[in-house]
This record gives sequence, C-alpha cells and structure tokens, in this order.
Amino acid sequence: MRRSGAGRTRRRGAALEEAILRAAVDELTEAGYAGLTMDRVAARAGTNKNAVYRRWPNRLALGIAAYRQLATTVPPPDTGSLRGDVLELLRQVNRHWSSPLGAVLRELLSAAGGASELLAQLQERSGDAAAAPWLTVLGRAVARGEAAPEALHPRVATVAVVLLRNEFVVRGIPAAPDGVIVEIVDEVYLPLVRRRGPTRDRPSGEVSGS
Repeated sequence: MRRSGAGRTRRRGAALEEAILRAAVDELTEAGYAGLTMDRVAARAGTNKNAVYRRWPNRLALGIAAYRQLATTVPPPDTGSLRGDVLELLRQVNRHWSSPLGAVLRELLSAAGGASELLAQLQERSGDAAAAPWLTVLGRAVARGEAAPEALHPRVATVAVVLLRNEFVVRGIPAAPDGVIVEIVDEVYLPLVRRRGPTRDRPSGEVSGS
C-alpha cells in the first residue's frame, strides 16, 4: 500500500474489499436494505463507486454479502425429543426473523425474488447443506428410534422451516404466533416424518429416500 493525497492510504485487493464490506455492514445495520446505496457505501469506505461495482454487480449482491457478515450460526438444540428439537429450532428462527436483523433478511428475500443464485448466497449455503441443522435433529431422532432412516432426507427435514418462512414472506407477518409454530410441527412435520418408512406410502418401484 502507498500513501496518496493528504495522508490517505490507497488500498487495493483484499484490504479495499474488506473496507467496502465493512462500510456496507455499517450502512445495512443503520439504515436497513432500503437505505443501502452504492454511493453511500463507497463514501463510507473512502473509495469510488466503480470500485464497489467491480466487486458486487448490484445493490442486492452487496446487501447479501453484508448480511452474511452479520448472520451467526447457532448450534441445533438437543432437547431429547424430535418434537422438542423442531419446536425450539423453529422458535429460534422465528426470533431471528422477527428481530431487526431479521427485518433486513426479509427485505433481502423480497428483493431477491426468484433469483435462485442470490437466494443461495443469502442463506450462506446451498443444496443439502442448507438442511444441516434440520438433518442433525432428524438424525438424532432416527438414532433414538423416533423416526425411520428413510425420513432422513433434506426435503423432509426442512419442511417446517419452509412453512414458517412462508408466514413471513407470503403473509408478510412481523412474527409468527407460537400457535402457528406448534401447528406446523404437530399437524405437518411430525406426521410427515412418521409416514416415511421402507414401504409406507411409496409407489411400487420407487427408491427409498428419493
């Protein structure tokens, strides 16, 4: 790095990218996604707008990158029962999505729309890895004999959180009532898990877990 102008440090590469991302995180925290602009981020980072666009092609991509810096991973609960684990996991998600940071997440989800690549980035993971905490609690249930091994499938594991997400994204609610969470678990999730088995409700010739 070299000095440029009146004592300013001319940054390049990773140092400049880190400064831009840090500025974006600050802007996102203070003003939400609605107040995030490339101009404000560039000014806060002490660089020009072109430097921001070279790294993130649009405001949404930058917002997602900033959100990922703020998001934290919480270990899956271990209550000793599948119902208890799923209820607590959904309640954790509900608390997060109804928090100020969760409001930012909802803004980003709304802005991302059908952009699957950006949605994958927003979730910090893609494919089966997105189901990791759900597969963990479901795997414990299989080990305890509460569920058949055939239930251990990403689509089955994540049904509950997808239904909860719909409450926020489709219905636009600020927080899901606890009764909705209990209903998702008791009326949809647990019955689905219990129906998964070697031969139950599976058309002839279908491969288990497919």
